Amino acid sequence: MPKRLTFLPSLAIMLLLALPASAAPDANSVVARVNGQDITLGHIIIARATLPEKYRNLPVDVLYSAILDQLIQQETLRQSLDGHISGTIAIQLENEERALLAAEAIEGVMAEAGGEDSVLDAYNAKYSSGFGEDEYHAAHILVETEEEAKQIRVDLDAGTDFADMAREKSTGPSGPNGGDLGWFAVGAMVPEFGEVVVGMDVGGISDPVQTKFGWHLIILNEKRQQAAPTLEAVRADLIGQLQDDAVEARIEELTAAARIERPEVEGLLPDLILDLELIED
Repeated sequence: MPKRLTFLPSLAIMLLLALPASAAPDANSVVARVNGQDITLGHIIIARATLPEKYRNLPVDVLYSAILDQLIQQETLRQSLDGHISGTIAIQLENEERALLAAEAIEGVMAEAGGEDSVLDAYNAKYSSGFGEDEYHAAHILVETEEEAKQIRVDLDAGTDFADMAREKSTGPSGPNGGDLGWFAVGAMVPEFGEVVVGMDVGGISDPVQTKFGWHLIILNEKRQQAAPTLEAVRADLIGQLQDDAVEARIEELTAAARIERPEVEGLLPDLILDLELIED
């Protein structure tokens, strides 16, 4: 008796296991048909991905229903044309197909560029020893006239401390701080000031220098080469440049290998690109 009680459930389990498992939905899963024309989950996925961000962030259940309804409506409208496509639309479709396929080719090129070894090589090439412009740590004394600047220079040559003199005489905002300008690149300064700093030795004091701000006496305290950024700080920029270079090289390669013809068209003038009537049916 117990065997008879367990026989049917066991048979049911065996039959259940023998049934094919239902496949998980994929991009080809048909979610609607309009007069026999399939609309798939893939169509909804792509439609959602191309929405403006403010719509992509709506709840997914709302998006699914709204997009599916829109695709169904669009399909009914498409079918209402009975296959007739205007010249304008036909050309737009050709342009869009060309652009989409070109973008696909570019994505493939970019995916192959920017590997770790390439990134490291690019980093070493760009940020190896000798990278970057020089930076300068200087101080200055700013006064209104050349005569004042010359007299201060005499005092400095006689041993007066530069920082003390800046605090006493300088009219610039750095005066209270001993004239200290901190570290800067030459381009951060007015040209007349920067040109003098570049030619100075560390510890040297300049002759009076005139700029639009007045007359300066400059002391160069330190000089250094700009430090290279870390690899991680510039990784994204390096990858972007590698990808751009790879795409440009691939386009040049394909263009050079292609047979490109530009036939002469009698009467063709550039302003004809403004004439939409040429493609209207």
